Amino acid sequence: MKAVKLYKSCEAKDIKIEDVEIPKAKENWVVVKVMAFGMNHSEALFRKFEIDNDYFEKPRVPGIECVGIIEESLDNNFKKGDKVIALMGGMGRSFDGSYQEYALLPIKNVFKVNNTNLDWIHLGAIPETYFTAYGSLFQSLQLKENDSLLVRGGTSALGIASIIMAKNLGCRVVATTTDESKIEYLQYLGVDKVIVDKNNFKEQMNEKVDKILELVGARTLLESMNFLNEGGICCHTGLLGGVFELNHFDPIKDIPNGTYLTGFYSNYPSQEIIDEMIDFINTYSIQPELGNIYKFDDIIKASEDLEFGRTNGKAIVVVDSELKKNIN
Repeated sequence: MKAVKLYKSCEAKDIKIEDVEIPKAKENWVVVKVMAFGMNHSEALFRKFEIDNDYFEKPRVPGIECVGIIEESLDNNFKKGDKVIALMGGMGRSFDGSYQEYALLPIKNVFKVNNTNLDWIHLGAIPETYFTAYGSLFQSLQLKENDSLLVRGGTSALGIASIIMAKNLGCRVVATTTDESKIEYLQYLGVDKVIVDKNNFKEQMNEKVDKILELVGARTLLESMNFLNEGGICCHTGLLGGVFELNHFDPIKDIPNGTYLTGFYSNYPSQEIIDEMIDFINTYSIQPELGNIYKFDDIIKASEDLEFGRTNGKAIVVVDSELKKNIN
């Protein structure tokens, strides 16, 4: 079978696909035939920097999520042919991930999705992005119908998924972008107010909101908190701004009175939450916004496009040979 293996940090142009043996199932691990996988910025960071840390075993197959079919299982909860998604929990980091045709994955990271009618490519946009969006909005922000929501980083894949969910629920949505060319796209998604943030957010944000999904991260978090209504919640989920921690953070002074700061860490999915998420998607007939779609053989271009922001929506890589026939 074909697989990408990382031996050390590298640029996208240096990624290579190798021929390796198909893995065998073992206790508490199943073999998944990978149909497709979505791409994530964290994979680029892992490839370019983190892989060199001594605590990562090498070589490593990257990729934190995939959709596919159970190929082999020793566990009674899974049978050959089950439609599944797999994500997070060390996938593509502590153990081999999705950039391969068959993946040996721990059962704690694999979840049945037999109740979805999405095709494989659209389903490929779901696992990590929609799980993180769903958890951020409904577990952490406790989003309700008619809430007002600010999404900072609205044109990221996670931002787009969150906007789609919030608008289906009936929320007023304000979203930020740094790219003026994305205004029309955000309006197409139903965003009620678009702010092009050129370091002048305060001057343009002339209202307070009930909930804030902070995807830019520590760079804008404290600024965002000032635009919460009393009783409002801000969820820090993303790190798009490239600042990973707050220096000299003083929660007494920096969290406005009567507001709440929380976060969502997507490393611990469960079948219960996955089922809730799929039910929400089914109820509102949500079709994920797809970015560019690539064949597995084009993983270098896919990685470059993701790294340099050359796609709207979720970038999908199609692995299955039959599905690839439909990709130009």
